[in-house]
Amino acid sequence: MIRILFVCHGNICRSPMAEFIMKHIVKEENLSSSFEISSCATSAEEIGNDIYLPAKKVLDKHKIPYESRQARRITQKDFEYYDYIIVMDENNIRYLSYSFDDKDIEKAKMLLSFTKDNRDVADPWYTGGFEVAYNDIYKGCKALLEYIKNNNKI
Repeated sequence: MIRILFVCHGNICRSPMAEFIMKHIVKEENLSSSFEISSCATSAEEIGNDIYLPAKKVLDKHKIPYESRQARRITQKDFEYYDYIIVMDENNIRYLSYSFDDKDIEKAKMLLSFTKDNRDVADPWYTGGFEVAYNDIYKGCKALLEYIKNNNKI
């Protein structure tokens, strides 16, 4: 079982979009039984809240299924449990470096670092660019899955 945790600031836009996009992609490839995929936040601001409505709308537009969920904050146990800690931007890495040990932070990788376009996934909460975020996240998830397939026995 390969365990992936997607992380963003509030766990209501980018990381849950990544969670459900990745679940959809692995299901399309008949690999669901090989993966456990979840998401969480670096901050406590949105704990308990569901996916932000504009994020749901972009997932609906692309026919990506999702379920009701509650935002939660990353913990030390997440670093021990998950194989991949995938963050959306440099601010997420910075927050983690303030809160966790360096050896844990080494496990955190930016989603778009798996593509040829190693940069942040812009936060649509601030930009309003939910379609742009969707496209970046989809591209990153596809590249991450290829990386995992090439480096693990699945």
